Amino acid sequence: MTLQFAAKSENESFARVAVASFVSQIDPTLEEIDEIKTVVSEAVTNAIIHGYEENPEGLVTIHVVLKDSIVEITIEDQGKGIEDIEKALQPLYTTKPELERSGMGFTIMENFMDEMKVESKIGKGTKVFLRKKLNSTRNVS
Repeated sequence: MTLQFAAKSENESFARVAVASFVSQIDPTLEEIDEIKTVVSEAVTNAIIHGYEENPEGLVTIHVVLKDSIVEITIEDQGKGIEDIEKALQPLYTTKPELERSGMGFTIMENFMDEMKVESKIGKGTKVFLRKKLNSTRNVS
């Protein structure tokens, strides 16, 4: 599944529900769905607030692949990029303290998923790759 939408904060909840609905076909637990919805919210919010600095003309793209009981989610923007990924991955680090951002987005994503990779280029954007093996009983090919 590929989904693309304007970088508007009201689209964050749409992204959560769309990804959760798509993933539901492989029978995740309620906890797994909640974790997936949370990481999608965090990544989309980062793209909107940090990547595009709340410019609604930007586009956020989500790509979800289901392989057996594995969910792979890529969330991408073409925004300003991350200057120092290692620093951005540190708990409590935020570039927007005036917006009362907690700086825990990447930490939450790492804790809820089995794998997380972040790629970013200044002036080109950021791509967050998330992967999780579900405890599902049914498989999708």
